[in-house]
Amino acid sequence: MTDHILRNPDRFTVGAIGEVGGRVFLLQGVKGLDTITIKVEKQQIAVLATYLTRALDSMGRPGHLPDDLDLILSPDDGIDLVAGELSVTIDEIDGTVEVVVESFEGDPPADTATFIVSKEQAAAFAIRATLLVEAGRPPCPLCGFPLDPRGHDCPRTNGHRAPIT
Repeated sequence: MTDHILRNPDRFTVGAIGEVGGRVFLLQGVKGLDTITIKVEKQQIAVLATYLTRALDSMGRPGHLPDDLDLILSPDDGIDLVAGELSVTIDEIDGTVEVVVESFEGDPPADTATFIVSKEQAAAFAIRATLLVEAGRPPCPLCGFPLDPRGHDCPRTNGHRAPIT
């Protein structure tokens, strides 16, 4: 079991690599020379962004948001873990947000990564994550699954209509 903990990281961000429809989503925290990179699902990022947006409303208006949110990727860096469960704790008194990511792989005890960030970092993360998710493939108006540029066999049509493109 490995516990990665980054308190007040220099950078807390999300990004994607690859082409739309085949992107790999990454959550990343950087503090000094320590970098923690986590593979996450698009839906996990969407839910986390929505939750953070709602939770931050109760913490008051954030100050200046960080704008350096690019992923730091080098050939030597790998993925530290694959996200399973994500949890968030809001500390309104300290004005911090704790995001805990538990790994998907392996038997318990699982690897975890904990990021303790400012409300400004959490707000910037939520904005970037929302934009990233919205930049993907549009959803099918019938089933909600992503439309594929090569065509989409919508399960809601049950074979009675031509595939939606």
